[in-house]
This record gives sequence, C-alpha cells and structure tokens, in this order.
Amino acid sequence: MPSFDTLPSADGLWTGLTRLDGQPCAIAVQDGRIAWTGAPDAVPTECADLPGHAGQGALVTPGLVDCHTHLVYGGQRANEFAMRLAGASYEEVAKAGGGIVSSVRATRAASEDELFASASARLRSLLAEGVCAIEIKSGYGLALAHERKQLRVARRLAAAHGVTVRTTFLGAHALPPEFEGRSQDYTDLVCREMLPALHAEGLVDAVDVFCERIAFSLAETEQVFQAAQALSIPVKLHAEQLSDMGGAALAARYGALSCDHIEHLSPEGVAAMAAAGTVAVLLPGAYYTLRDTQLPPIAALRAAGVPMAVSTDHNPGTSPALSLLLMANMACTLFRLTVPEAIAGITVHAAHALGLQDSHGAIAAGRPANFVLWDLQDAAELAYWFGQRPVRAVVRQGRIAEGAV
Repeated sequence: MPSFDTLPSADGLWTGLTRLDGQPCAIAVQDGRIAWTGAPDAVPTECADLPGHAGQGALVTPGLVDCHTHLVYGGQRANEFAMRLAGASYEEVAKAGGGIVSSVRATRAASEDELFASASARLRSLLAEGVCAIEIKSGYGLALAHERKQLRVARRLAAAHGVTVRTTFLGAHALPPEFEGRSQDYTDLVCREMLPALHAEGLVDAVDVFCERIAFSLAETEQVFQAAQALSIPVKLHAEQLSDMGGAALAARYGALSCDHIEHLSPEGVAAMAAAGTVAVLLPGAYYTLRDTQLPPIAALRAAGVPMAVSTDHNPGTSPALSLLLMANMACTLFRLTVPEAIAGITVHAAHALGLQDSHGAIAAGRPANFVLWDLQDAAELAYWFGQRPVRAVVRQGRIAEGAV
C-alpha cells in the first residue's frame, strides 16, 4: 500500500461536475483546501489557470462521514450470529459469555500491531467507498493498557491512511470479567484512573457509555459524563437500544454530540435532544442483524427537527458492516428516511455528530478538500444501489486517494 503522502495532489480546477441538485459545478483546490466552488461559468480569475481535472459529468458529494464505529478489535463473532439465528437473544448471548466480553478477550490477546493490521484492512473498505472522516471507539479493552492500545491504533490509522479519525473512549462499554458483581468499582476506575490518563496522553476526543440493562445504569452513566465534563471532553451515548432507560434525556442535559441507536427513544427524549441540538445517529446495520422490530421514532425526530445521521456501527457482534452506502439504503428501506435525509445522514449530520461540522460534511470554500466523484447520474442512486461501489475518485485531505481524474 503506498504512503498517503505519496498520493497525487488534488490541487487544481475540477470541472464537469454535477451537484446533488443536478446543477453543474466546479471546485478549485489549492494547498489541499477548497479555494472556491460554484457554477462553471463563474470561475474566479485567480483559479482559471489552475491545472485541470475533468469530472466528465460525475456526481459530486462531500466526503462521507462514518460517525459511529468500533473498528479496532481482535477476533470475530460469527458464531454468535449463528446463535442468534438459532433463537438466542442479544441478552442471552451476553449472559452465556459471548457478546462484548468475547471481543474483550480477543482484543486483550492481540498486539497493537495485530490490531492495526486487521483494522487497516477494514478501514480500506470504507475509504474505498468515499469515507473521509470516521469515529473509532475503544471499549474492547476494558482495562487501561488495552483501552490505550485501541486508541493508539486509532491514531495510527489516521496518520497511515490520511483520514480524519475522531477517537471515542468507551471504557463503560461492558463490565470486564474481573469486575463481575462490582459495577460501581469499575465505573470508579473508568472515571478516576482510565479517562484522566488517556486524556492526558491526547487519545480521547469524546466519551461514550453503553447505558442499558445489560451494561451501565443511568447513575453510572451520569458519573462518567461528570468525569468527562470536568476534563472538558464532549460526550455521546449508546441510548435506548434495548429499552427506554431515559439515557437520551440525560445525555442531552450534558450537551451530548449524539445519541445513538435510539429505537426505544421516548417523546421526552426527542424533545430533550431537539432542545440541546443533539444528533440522532441511526444504526440500521445493528437493527437488521439483531432482527429488531422496534423502529426508531423517525417521524417524531423529523417533526422536532432533530438532525439524523446514519452510520455503519461497524462492530464484530451486531453490525459487521463495511459499506456506508448500504447503511444509507437500509435507513431508507427499513427506517423510511427520504433520499435527501439519508445523504445528509452520511455527510453533514454525521459530521455534526462528531463535532466536525466546520471541516467536514459539506463542500465549501476554506474547508479541507474532501469530496467524492461518483459514476452516477442521479442523487437517488446513492441510496438505491447496493453491492457495488460507484466511486470514480475520492479526494481526501487534499489528495486523490482513490481513482484518477
């Protein structure tokens, strides 16, 4: 694999492009940033003589943003997929020693280099489909040394692949085996030792908690949020996936960037998220894999004006998905999002869910050059096709990372 730094520069004037609304456009890139974008007949004089890149009518979108992933882990859990097909519930799998804890064992056993190699392979699949920014959570180490290992790998992935990575500390993901029956002791460890140490090392961009019956209580979740708040770290939450715990309303009170899953979100939770500007992250891959039947309250979120993002939730247990476009299709077919909502969900709203709204999710002057050219004629095709990659070229961090123009 060539070094990202050796890839060709995207500097120049990109013409022959078609916007999502069907209108022609051009994009000027200078020093790795978008210098100008607009109608082809309105190119500024200072951009007119830049080297040319011919888009040949390609549809252009902002670089995609995958705003909820657990990309770094050891092993895989195909056996649990088979267990669920045989009738076991998510909770039954967890109680049988499977679930998150099985990934913890494999992750602890893997070296940092092994985790980097396996995560790199998964990341390349996402990047080839136009992903230009991604969140990567910890949460499969559940001990300081192993959470550190996961987050260090996430930082390495960003540098090696030239992609924006936001790291999220998810130490409160599950109770590690050595703390069985001592949930409060482990929560104290997360808040008093693990989070401060990892924050001091520059490894934490946000903090997350799995707030659920089989994970952490509302009180424990708030304790983690208070620890994050004391360090001025933004929070987000795995909320209302299996039941209504009231986690979304709690997260909103702490100004959460996002609440994710939210199949059981209450009207009170919707209102709290709307008031706080918290993004609802929809994860249709997990819904599909778990054969869930409780739909997120899409109509209520839409009516309240809550921005809805869509993500792969890539993880080894409940969403082994490596296609953000497939998730956009599932968000439309399973959750009844419109095509514009789905596209916004993997661009502008996903960027907002990571606090990246000023740099990602839109094509605008002054931003880093992150955009995708698609061999498509209509915006609806982005959510229509599945099983193919219609990417013509990906410009990521100012370089032509996929394809050639």
